[in-house]
Amino acid sequence: MAKKSRPSISRAEWPLMEIVWEDSPLTAMDVTERAQLRSPKRPSPQTIKTLLGRLVRKGVLSYRQQGNRYLYSPAIKRAEYVTAESESFLQRIFMGAAGPLLAHFVNRTDLSAEEIARLRQLLDDKEAS
Repeated sequence: MAKKSRPSISRAEWPLMEIVWEDSPLTAMDVTERAQLRSPKRPSPQTIKTLLGRLVRKGVLSYRQQGNRYLYSPAIKRAEYVTAESESFLQRIFMGAAGPLLAHFVNRTDLSAEEIARLRQLLDDKEAS
């Protein structure tokens, strides 16, 4: 049986999904207002409606009609999507090997003392289990 494919959320669509994951249901106008506050490019209402329509067609957003407006809600949980995307990235780029992935990011990212302590704790917990 073929593995069910996960819909891809594009770079342009991601900020809208973040908005809907944070608070839903939302109208297209609600999403537009929040997106415009967050983005220096201030996307147009028509652009937002186009992207919302794409997300609905992909199955990551659902909607229900209320009068003459649509209320949008996530059809997939953020944590589920991030997990699937992360696993796909790990498989594609690092052939499933988490050690090289972690080393890559640790060596190329500025980490605060708190982040380093949290990583140490995660590794210690993993080793103990």
